[in-house]
Amino acid sequence: MTNTSTPQANNGRAWLALLLAGAFEIVYALSVAGSEAFTVLSWSISAIVFFLLTLYALSVALKTIDVGIGYAVWAGIGAVGSAIFGSVLFEQPLTLTQAFWLAVIIAGVIWLKLASSAKLQADESGLVAS
Repeated sequence: MTNTSTPQANNGRAWLALLLAGAFEIVYALSVAGSEAFTVLSWSISAIVFFLLTLYALSVALKTIDVGIGYAVWAGIGAVGSAIFGSVLFEQPLTLTQAFWLAVIIAGVIWLKLASSAKLQADESGLVAS
């Protein structure tokens, strides 16, 4: 059986898998917090399930996306999402300074995505060849 999907479609699926892995990472981190050091059974089971899901989705994404970029985006999504949802669900404080640095992480993740786009890489290789 041959793969008839285009490289762009594979890249899009990889980024979708990476976003899904980031979402799973957020739920995993929140589940670990809710498990209270794995003493609450329901939260502990949730943590284990979402740990496995995040690793699977991340591994699917890293088949196409470079590991350095993929891991940075995944970790950024997890860190920012956990901080935001942790402040809402667990009433953990989120200061203005912390929010600023989370925004810096978001900006970095966006720039990493933009820097890894095929069009930008083609433009850069064209500049280098000239």
